[in-house]
Amino acid sequence: MASPESRALRATFGSDVNPPEVTPATLRQEWEAAVAHVELPPGITITPAVAGGVDAAWVESAAAESSRVLLFLHGGGFNSGSWFTHRGLATRLALASGARLLLLNYRLAPEHPCPAAIEDAAAGYQWLLAQGYDPAQIVIGGDSAGGGLALATLVWLRDHGLPLPAAGVLLSPWVDLTMSGASVQSRAAIDPLTTLRGFQRAAAWYVGAGDLKQPLASPLYADLHGLPPLLIQVGDHELLLSDATRLAEQARAAGVEVTLEVWDEMWHVWQAWAGALPEGRQAIERIGAFVQRALKCQAPA
Repeated sequence: MASPESRALRATFGSDVNPPEVTPATLRQEWEAAVAHVELPPGITITPAVAGGVDAAWVESAAAESSRVLLFLHGGGFNSGSWFTHRGLATRLALASGARLLLLNYRLAPEHPCPAAIEDAAAGYQWLLAQGYDPAQIVIGGDSAGGGLALATLVWLRDHGLPLPAAGVLLSPWVDLTMSGASVQSRAAIDPLTTLRGFQRAAAWYVGAGDLKQPLASPLYADLHGLPPLLIQVGDHELLLSDATRLAEQARAAGVEVTLEVWDEMWHVWQAWAGALPEGRQAIERIGAFVQRALKCQAPA
């Protein structure tokens, strides 16, 4: 059963978070303004960086193990979001995992359609390798579109013969741009945050005239053999529930070790509300434990 905090927070969500007439510039500006005064946990530093030519930021605590990295790709439908919008979530992930966290500002659609974001994610990862980081001490993750991008990046790295990171962390991943999952219909009346219209618009901006099923855009349709262990977290009340469950099934069939967590009555990327939401804090604790196991490190003090 969802917590009282969850029910109270859910009641504050607007009735239409995806108005029909909106531009990418407006989406970006409104999001940046909405999170301008996010309170960050104490003991965290955020340092702008450039990773393989990509604007980025290091998010880390004083207790972080400097040799271990969580490379995180923000959500936002491939068309909005940045390290700034995700710094709140990133700080909690950094604290829970005990690793340094690198947030990438990959290029956004529609100005930079697929595969620009994947190229930037791969460039950021290769930059980490060039800096001397051991791939066995790197985890790649992302939320929503960033979760799909993290999976697509793993596929790209494998196909290009590069050493893979230790694991992947996918939060409410968007991995099927065709929106063909059963939950798109079955959860339409109870998803408080996302709509089919909003996803379809984002997919059109990201792919343009291309095929929505191309494996790097919709990695649900990619060959998943040889990928590292995956943690997938998804809410039971979100349109993308079937993206997560189908991905888990197909990855397991390909021999990938998968931990799938379906959280009761949770919505899209509920982890981002961890400051007010017990379920968000609990989910982040589980992410931290997964990353620690993948990197074989001790829990942060």
